[in-house]
Amino acid sequence: MAPLRTLVIFLLLLLALVPALSRPDGGGGFYDPARVTQLSWRPRAFLYSGFLSHDECDHLVNLAKGRMEKSMVADNDSGKSIMSQVRTSSGTFLSKHEDDIVSGIEKRVAAWTFLPEENAESIQILHYELGQKYDAHFDYFHDKNNLKRGGHRVATVLMYLTDVKKGGETVFPNAAGRHLQLKDETWSDCARSGLAGLKCY
Repeated sequence: MAPLRTLVIFLLLLLALVPALSRPDGGGGFYDPARVTQLSWRPRAFLYSGFLSHDECDHLVNLAKGRMEKSMVADNDSGKSIMSQVRTSSGTFLSKHEDDIVSGIEKRVAAWTFLPEENAESIQILHYELGQKYDAHFDYFHDKNNLKRGGHRVATVLMYLTDVKKGGETVFPNAAGRHLQLKDETWSDCARSGLAGLKCY
């Protein structure tokens, strides 16, 4: 009976995920394993092509207009936000459940990561001009203040809102198998330094 109970629980889990992963625009929004590509197992990195619709991407970009400020980093000792040449982009945070579209995306991220929605940070919109970057870093905190506020991040979901002909990759410089990835002239110098995620949305 144990295998049957396991199967029933698994099916119930799948049924619970279907509405959570549906998109408001009806554009192929159900979870489709064929859209997922494993980029790396160490670290665990996966690409979900088409996670956002074009309309959702445009909506997030429009929400961020007029709100962008110089991106900051967390100081390793105090935890306070400080400016650094390590990170030269601009960005802004949206409010949790800012509108129905944002709420739908937040629910989909929670379902995709199998992590509670209430544990997530607010969505951050980032913009990189030509030549801007965020140097190699870990997405966890070193200071005690940020750890007290929410603990370490256990997952990061990056959603590309636009596409470019060259550059813009997210690179994992120490990923296993990074030397096996084939790259041509469309890949940036940064992308050539490690395992690079594709620029898809």
